[in-house]
Amino acid sequence: MLKQRAVYNDEHQMFRDAVRGFIKAEVVPHFARWEEAGIVDRELWAKAGRAGLLCSQVPERYGGAGGTFKHNAVVVEEFAYAGAAGPQTDLSVHNDVCAGYIQHLGNEEQKLRCLRGMADGSIVCAIAMTEPGTGSDLQSVKTRAVRDGDSYRVSGSKTFISNGQHCDLVIVVARTSDAPGSRGISLILVESDRPGFRRGRNLEKLGHLSSDTSELFFDDVVVPVSNLLGTEGTGFASLMQELPQERLTLAISSMGAAQKAFDITLDYVRSRMAFGQPVAEFQNTRYKMADMKADLCVGWAFVDQSLEQHERGQLSTHDASVAKLWCTEMHGRLVDQCLQFFGGYGFMREYEICRLYADARVQRIYGGTSEIMRELISRKL
Repeated sequence: MLKQRAVYNDEHQMFRDAVRGFIKAEVVPHFARWEEAGIVDRELWAKAGRAGLLCSQVPERYGGAGGTFKHNAVVVEEFAYAGAAGPQTDLSVHNDVCAGYIQHLGNEEQKLRCLRGMADGSIVCAIAMTEPGTGSDLQSVKTRAVRDGDSYRVSGSKTFISNGQHCDLVIVVARTSDAPGSRGISLILVESDRPGFRRGRNLEKLGHLSSDTSELFFDDVVVPVSNLLGTEGTGFASLMQELPQERLTLAISSMGAAQKAFDITLDYVRSRMAFGQPVAEFQNTRYKMADMKADLCVGWAFVDQSLEQHERGQLSTHDASVAKLWCTEMHGRLVDQCLQFFGGYGFMREYEICRLYADARVQRIYGGTSEIMRELISRKL
């Protein structure tokens, strides 16, 4: 169980208890089935909305709970620690990424129209950045949104899109002009019931098996100009503004999952016997566990520092990149070592450490690869 930390107050702890109760009642009984199906039940969204787990940081006038990002962080931590990486990813994209764009960039009509439904679970939101062949290079997107009177015509394709099968609303990163590089990029809201919108297959993945990850296609989809999110041509700047929160979220989820891997491994080495004694009694085991404990202490300390900075509006791209790089890389190292202690059993999916290992790998890729994080950090040296 995750321990209470000074970065959170008693209200956050009460909320944490509610999130744990929700996971126990509404996630754990269904999780194996979702992993097999490759997607969570749509009903999970309505249940999460009724439980107050969606858009906690959104003001009450728009249907949210009027909390802060720390409430979101509690949800991320608890789902990650529960080993529910798939649902955690889907909810996080909706809560921590999409809601932020609409809350910070949307006009009053857009906020009222979108955020209320996102908070109660009747609207599932996705953000479509990545395209085949572009990866982390967002300046190279080829999806176009061509102005046609009072409308845009959106054409292109996206891949690796979380919530792609369930989404009712998509924030599409598209080119609205021929200006080179980042200057021609805008953000367009596209409802999934519009003619020309098409969902591709639900993608098969190494980990996060129950996460809804899809290809999306836009075949001359007509949306009103009022669906422009923010100002035309400023989409890339908006992405850069919102990415620190997304990267902090990834650091937090890595810490929660890494803590879970450590905790179950500690229990295992204490009970597993080898050569007449518990595996935990061997010096190699004690030293490796000590190293991992130190890594966790450092990671949680930096995440908590970053949470406080973000609460004050002071989390920089540099610091968010450091958090994302260090925590996700540490997560990968730690879970690999933990699996090693399980021996052959660690390679079996019936053991939780196996799933935690598979789920950890993508943390160093999405939200900006470790290589991109190093590039961003190096620019400030």
